[in-house]
Formats: sequence, structure tokens, C-alpha cells
Amino acid sequence: MTTFTRIPTAAQADISVNPKHIVSKIDDNTYGGFTEHMGRCIYGGIYDPGNPLSDENGFRKDVIAAMKELNVPVVRYPGGNFVATYHWMDGVGPRDQRPKRRELAWIGVESNEFGTDEFLHWCEVVGTEPYMCLNFGTGTLDEALGWVEYCNATTDTYYANLRRKNTGRDKPYGVKYWALGNEMWGPWQVGQMTKEDYAKKAYQWAKALKLLDPSITLILCGETGFSSWDSYVIKECIRHDLHGLGGSTSSSLIDMHSIHLYTASADHLQNVTAPLAAERAIEITAGLIDLARIENKVPPTVPRQKICFDEWNVWDPFRAPGEDGGEEKYTLSDALAVSVWLNVFVRQSKYIGMANIAQSVNVISPLMTHETGITKQATWWPLLLFSKYMRGSTVAVNLRCAAYDGPTKPEWIRGTVDTPWLDVSAAVDEQGVVTLAVVNIHPSEDLAVKINGVFGSVTAYTVTATGVDAINTKAWSEMQVKEIRADGGLDRSMYIFPKHSLTMLRWQSRSS
Repeated sequence: MTTFTRIPTAAQADISVNPKHIVSKIDDNTYGGFTEHMGRCIYGGIYDPGNPLSDENGFRKDVIAAMKELNVPVVRYPGGNFVATYHWMDGVGPRDQRPKRRELAWIGVESNEFGTDEFLHWCEVVGTEPYMCLNFGTGTLDEALGWVEYCNATTDTYYANLRRKNTGRDKPYGVKYWALGNEMWGPWQVGQMTKEDYAKKAYQWAKALKLLDPSITLILCGETGFSSWDSYVIKECIRHDLHGLGGSTSSSLIDMHSIHLYTASADHLQNVTAPLAAERAIEITAGLIDLARIENKVPPTVPRQKICFDEWNVWDPFRAPGEDGGEEKYTLSDALAVSVWLNVFVRQSKYIGMANIAQSVNVISPLMTHETGITKQATWWPLLLFSKYMRGSTVAVNLRCAAYDGPTKPEWIRGTVDTPWLDVSAAVDEQGVVTLAVVNIHPSEDLAVKINGVFGSVTAYTVTATGVDAINTKAWSEMQVKEIRADGGLDRSMYIFPKHSLTMLRWQSRSS
């Protein structure tokens, strides 16, 4: 967490860090990914048979290497809006017998060449866990139960035997994470539901799914975290019901509640402050979870449900329409917005059980494939730094600096959330290495800041460019990570954070 004290513009800014003040563990799943049958995410993205860059399975080796470099712990699949008309049985078995289907989310045709077994094999190659989303639009409970059995069962039963027949694989995949639908509140959704109908259906499906496989983690479909949908479905579904749970007082049908939010603005300062809406969304959702547990008398022996922020990113649907593939070209301003997003997750680690950037390849993504290689967009660099270094536990930080007072998007941020010129979080890992992440959102001014609590040798990593509109392209890359080592330390000294930049300072804690 970060506490903020506003000071006049002319006053000396400072940041105080104490690695002993550990707030909460940062779940590794905070750095999750997302692959959907949308645009070039699957076909031409993670799966590109016939390309010299692909392996014998048709998997792009450069994408696999990038995912490994990010150490992505979990990947959501197959949607997204796509899942509302997706029937998993279409995508298993011999490829030449799989049916082609009209796809209604993004108005296309799905070949089903890439399906459950291909995705789960890809996850094993990457070294990541799968997170599957169930079809709550046109799907049935029997279909969902069959999918879980196909993936997870060891029994001599139909769907487990179908897996053995299709793949020759006796060992189950062991898929832990399952979402109870995607954005069922949305008018664009095939099978849109009222909050009342969704809550009833989700709870009944959860009971059956947990009877089949009590080990799975079920994620409730939320909205933004600050809506009546979230309030209602949390209240109705996060409750204690022993039926089907073996009388256990330490289990729950619902394990996490998902929320989605995208931010974007053509105005730099509105763009980089917009992710602060997610901070308030997390806090409100956490309060709704607590309220449901209190009113529904959930015993304290039942682990507290966490938040699964399983779609987040900078995305302007008018700039990069989803039906056209959603291929955003990201700027430095967008990279700094992504940095603020990631700072939010670190600051709110107490409540975050998973977060999934949408998406991992080609579609509103930091990675863009082309026939001969891969382009790492501007947003790749903060994602890489955070995934490498902001692991372990969140550390309390106090920030004193001036603030931005202009308009925000959404407007309600103004007066609800502070918008300082510096956006800050800190973490300490198991080896006692402290990382301080600082985003200077100011478009034109370097900010000199007194740093308290930094000792010894310090390594600084900086992401910036000549201007907030700079982009990385196939031909050239303006944005990369610049590394500087300062052996003299920064204790009680000044550090100048460049204008429009992300900086990470790393040092060994004296207390380790």
C-alpha cells in the first residue's frame, strides 16, 4: 500500500520505504495472461502451423520464449465474449472431423483446429497454468461438467475415457481455475442475463461442479466492481452452504469474484491517471465481499474470497475495434498507464488473487507477431519489469509530492482518488531485495525526490522515450529498459525521475 501526502509544487518531494513494513503477499497470478479466439491471438499468434518459427505442434517458438521471459503463471482461455457460443466438444478429437462454426462475438468462422488439448499442451510447453472459462451463454451444465471431467478426471467414465482416446493421455490435465461465464451482464453478450438470473444459475452450477471436483477454484462473473451487478451476485453467491461439501466448514463454492476494466484516453494525463479507477474498483469489491460474508454469516474458517481482475489493459475500441482484430499500436503514454495499472495491483495485493492482461498476443497486446518475428510494443517493457521484479510482498510506502488537478477519465476519479505526479509502489522478495516502482506521469518536468530508506548499491531501470506519443514498431524500437548501477547508494540523497518515465530502483535490504 502507498500513503500519499499532498504538498505544494515548490516543496521538496520525498518517498519513504521501510522493507520491514510488509503489507501482504503479492500473488504470482497477478501477472497472468489471456488468450481468446479473437483476431490473430490464437491463429497467427500462439498457433501458426507451417511457419518456420513454429515447432512441430504449430506453436510459435518466439511467442513461447516471450511468455517464458515474462514467467506468466496462468493464462485464461478461450474467452472472453467468444466463449458464449463456444462448445468445447467441437474442438477435440481428430482435426479433420472437427466442425467449422459461425462465431458471433467477433463475427467470424471458427475452424476449431485449435481446441482444449492444443491449449493445454501449449500451457505445458510454456510452463503456465490454464484458466478455463465456461460457456454461460449457449452452454449447459452437463456440457460444463463434461469439460471438467475431460480435463481433470481419473475415473473410468465417458469424458475421461474420451480424453484418453483423443490424446492417449491417462494422466489428467488438472485444470484448477474455472470461470462461471464471462461478462454475462453485457448487452453485447450472447445469452445476456439479469443479475438475478445469473446469481441463481451460477450458484447451482457451482454446487454441481464442486461435487464433481472439489479441488477446483471457481470464479464468479462480475462487472466493474462498482456496479449493482457486483453487489447483488456477491451477496447471493458468497455464502456458506454445506450441501455437497462433505460438511466442511473450511470450504466455499465461490473462491474469487472477477471484475473487468479497460482504460484509454487520447489525452496523456487522462490516460495515465485512468487506471486509478481500478484501485477504487478493487477496494469497493473487497468491501462488497466482506459485507456478503458478514451478512451471510460465512465462518472465518472459510478463506476470504479474492478478486480476479481477469481482463485489464489500455484499450480504445474506437481506435482498435474488436471486430477488426483489436490490434492496438501502443505509445509511451500507454506504457506508463500500464505501469500505473501494475502499481495498483501491487498496492492492492491483499485483495488480488489473479489478474490477466487482455490479451497476451496480437489483440490489444504488448506482443505483435509477423511472419519473420515478433515486435515488443511499448507496453511490453513495464510488464517485463514488474513480472521480473515486483514479486514477493508489498511494502508500505509514504509518498509526499504535488498532484495533478486536471480532468480525469472517468470523471469520477476526481474527488474520489488522489492523482499525484508520481505513482508509486514497493515490494520485497524472499532474498530481501527491495524494488521501488515510480511512474513520473508529468509530460514535461523531471522530478527531484528525496529517497528515505535506500542503502548500499542500487540498480535503476528506466523506461522512457523522446515523447509520450513514441511507439515501437517492427522496423525499430525506441523504448527499451535502460539499466544503471549506483554503487554509492541513495541513502538520504536525491533521485531525479525523468519526465514521462517508469523507474525501478532495486537494492538489498539491511534487515535481510
